[in-house]
Amino acid sequence: MSMELGEEVWKLVKDWDYFAKDTIGKQLVRSMDSVAANLSEGYGRFHFKEAKNFSYYSRGSLYESKTWLTKAKNRNLPDEETYVEMIKSIDDIIHNVNPQPFIKCIYYHVFMIMIQYAKGNDSGKKNTYRL
Repeated sequence: MSMELGEEVWKLVKDWDYFAKDTIGKQLVRSMDSVAANLSEGYGRFHFKEAKNFSYYSRGSLYESKTWLTKAKNRNLPDEETYVEMIKSIDDIIHNVNPQPFIKCIYYHVFMIMIQYAKGNDSGKKNTYRL
């Protein structure tokens, strides 16, 4: 969902004039792209605390994206329909990233990876980690 919205933001911003792109556009694209990047990076982390922190970074980037999108709307860059759709999409992602079940899901996946790794790798060596 965040990947698709990042692409929509890119398509929106690429048609703006140079000044709008250079000021608001770059900030909006960077903040929206960092949502998916942080979620991916957090999912790939081995420790739960790191994974959880990256989900919070993603949430922060979502709120930053809302701010930049609102500034863009105040300056008449996106049309009303596009603005409303994007804000709704951001709010939907915030709802999916924000609640405790999402954090529990990350914890479960990281925990399962740690268990598999602790059981041993392909070389037959036993790895020990404190869980």
